[in-house]
Amino acid sequence: MSTEVHVIMDEAAIRRALTRIAHEILERNKGIENCVLIGIKTRGEYLAERLAAKILEIEGTPVTWASIDVTPYRDDQKDKNSKAAIDVNKELRALDIEDKKVILFDDVLYTGRTIRAAMDALMDCGRPQMIQLAVLADRGHRELPIRPDYIGKNVPTSKQEQIEVLLTETDGKDEVTIFQNREEK
Repeated sequence: MSTEVHVIMDEAAIRRALTRIAHEILERNKGIENCVLIGIKTRGEYLAERLAAKILEIEGTPVTWASIDVTPYRDDQKDKNSKAAIDVNKELRALDIEDKKVILFDDVLYTGRTIRAAMDALMDCGRPQMIQLAVLADRGHRELPIRPDYIGKNVPTSKQEQIEVLLTETDGKDEVTIFQNREEK
């Protein structure tokens, strides 16, 4: 089996996408007042942190950000444990999201199931005024009616292709790749 890997976003492209998303968020929300950034672990967490830094750089105003672990909320988990759901998001529970505009950030949007799990987790922590969705890469193939508000890059894919986001914080470099496994004959 061989794998063809193509870089679709390098470090500069990721930085430009985050800058554009920051400006779009500021424009749509008329600033950052009453907004909270929530990054879905693992890579969405680092993207939210970078976005918060970019907004501070642009606006001169800090924006609150936190991370969320959606593992206990996933619909592919057989053992749903509500205590685990409470324990895993203590940081988020300490953050008041009641009546706030929550901007949820994930690295790749595919079927929408991770986002649905994140929305369930958020609702367990409070009732936001609204939830907006930002993603670095949108690859299509939705199974749920979920649409991002802010997109770094639209990447039409086949179901055989995969997108991988690499970030300096976890992988030592910034890069988004697309690859397709092909069987050798």
